[in-house]
Amino acid sequence: MNPQADEAGARRPDLVIFDCDGVLVDSEPISLACLTAGLNRIGVDIDVETVRARFAGTAMTSIMQHVARDYGVTAPEGFVEAVKAETLRAFDAELRAMAGAAEAIAVLDRPSCVASSSDPVRLRHSLGLTGLLPLFEGRIFSSVEVTRGKPFPDLFLHAAARMGFPPEACLVIEDSVPGVTAARAAGMRVVGFTGGGHWGHDPLGADLTAAGAERVVSDYPALARIIAGAGPV
Repeated sequence: MNPQADEAGARRPDLVIFDCDGVLVDSEPISLACLTAGLNRIGVDIDVETVRARFAGTAMTSIMQHVARDYGVTAPEGFVEAVKAETLRAFDAELRAMAGAAEAIAVLDRPSCVASSSDPVRLRHSLGLTGLLPLFEGRIFSSVEVTRGKPFPDLFLHAAARMGFPPEACLVIEDSVPGVTAARAAGMRVVGFTGGGHWGHDPLGADLTAAGAERVVSDYPALARIIAGAGPV
C-alpha cells in the first residue's frame, strides 16, 4: 500500500485489527458460562473462573486438547458442536455490542478488520446480532483459516497479509493474554481492552500489560483516542 502523507511528512497508514469476543461484542461471560456448563456435563471438574483464566481467547480445538491432556477427559462426539449451538442460542437472548464500538468504528479514519479465534459461523452471528457486521463485511478472519491459533502469530499475520499491510504497520486490539501474545509474536503493536464483562478480576489489565500490551483501556472513547494518535509504527 502506498504511503499516505500528512503534516509530519510521509507515513504508512495503520491497519487496526480488532479481536471480536470481548472487544467488539460482550460475549465472553456468555460463552465462558456455556463452555463451563458443557465441560461439567462430561465430567470435567472446573469452574467458570478457571475456564476464563485458562481458555479465554483460545480456539475450541486447542481448548479440547488441553482438556484431554490436563483433565483426562475426551469429549464425546458432537460435544463441540453442541456447546457452539448452546452458545449461539444464548447470544440470541443476551449478546450486546460493546458500548460505543459501532460509533467509534464507523468514523475510523484508517483500514480495519477482525481477526478472531471464533469460527466463521459464530463470528458472523455475533457481528450480525449486534449490528457490527456491515462495518467489517469482507474483512473478517477466523483462526480456522490458519494452522495455529492464538497465542501463535499465524492469524494476525494472515489478516495483515490479506489486507495488504506489513506487520509493523498494524495495531491490534485484544482482550486476552493469548491474543496479546500472538500480536507481539507477529511483530505488531497491541492495545489491551478490559471493557468486557469478564474483566472484573483485573480491571487494570495487569495480565495484558505483562503479556506485552503497550496500553490498556476499558472503554471505546479512550480506545478511539489511542487509535487516532497511533501514527506511524
